[in-house]
Amino acid sequence: MSIHTIPWSILDLAPIVTGGTPADSFRNTLDLAQHAEKWGYHRYWLAEHHNMPGIASSATSVVIGYVAAGTEKIRVGSGGIMLPNHAPLVIAEQFGTLESIYPGRIDLGLGRAPGSDHIAARALRRGLGSNGEDFPEQLNELRHYFNPTDESRAVMPRAIPGEGLSVPIWLLGSSGFSAQLAGHHGLPFAFASHFAPDFVLPALKLYRDNFRPSAELEKPYAMIGVNVIVAETEEAAKFLATSQEQAFLNLIRGRMGQLNPPVDSMDGLWSEQEKMMVRKQLSFTIAGTKATVRDRLNAILEETEADEMIVVSQIYDHGARLRSYELLSEIARESREAAQ
Repeated sequence: MSIHTIPWSILDLAPIVTGGTPADSFRNTLDLAQHAEKWGYHRYWLAEHHNMPGIASSATSVVIGYVAAGTEKIRVGSGGIMLPNHAPLVIAEQFGTLESIYPGRIDLGLGRAPGSDHIAARALRRGLGSNGEDFPEQLNELRHYFNPTDESRAVMPRAIPGEGLSVPIWLLGSSGFSAQLAGHHGLPFAFASHFAPDFVLPALKLYRDNFRPSAELEKPYAMIGVNVIVAETEEAAKFLATSQEQAFLNLIRGRMGQLNPPVDSMDGLWSEQEKMMVRKQLSFTIAGTKATVRDRLNAILEETEADEMIVVSQIYDHGARLRSYELLSEIARESREAAQ
């Protein structure tokens, strides 16, 4: 695998920056998606999070529809829907609706984490008692709604729209549980290495070792998440990256907030121990010029043998965020041209 042979995709958390509003975030999301389509990105995913002041994509299906309506061909989907928060029938109906309106463009990525704190999780689950342990059963139920059998139709409701539609289902994870499950069902798998890098290689091995060919896939297909910030100079990229570092610092401190503007130095904002924790969690982060990013991405691809990369760029300034993704698309294009 190398940069010029794989698809490149975007994971958008619809960040709410300090001084901004969710409305601003949604306008920026659509603008980025429209540019991403022009630059040749393969898919554009949005993530479900709740009770987080810095993330606007809580109503993930609604935002997917908004992005799909404002674009023409890029695939749009969830990275992911946290299935334990929902009745599988509702998700089948929502994504059946999206697929009916935007045929051939919708992805359904599923996770089993709550995407929130325990207070929000309780509020979302309304006393259903689901803590993710029944995720395999929920997955089976969801898949049934898209492809029911004659026997099951007699005892289960029908997802209208949804039934009979081909909506690609991905399993997402940051551990081995979903890796094994994705392999068992022959589904594509996406690993959250952008915030859980330590287990990426064992999880990919579990996925590939447990893979069984299915109607969806003949062979394993793995996508990994990477934080990427590209700028004209190393100094500019490192400066932009401090917004992401502040966000992860606040996360390990248990402080939820909006995405802060970058700072000249993180010294004085974190302790040495916190610095080590943040840097460890962000080890699949690349910030630098095109040359730096190209070399590091090729090294990650060689190590993981990923089939696709999905990129997260938590950048405070929307213009700088656009430029980072544009420069990344140039890296991929120039690599393809050099290989010809």
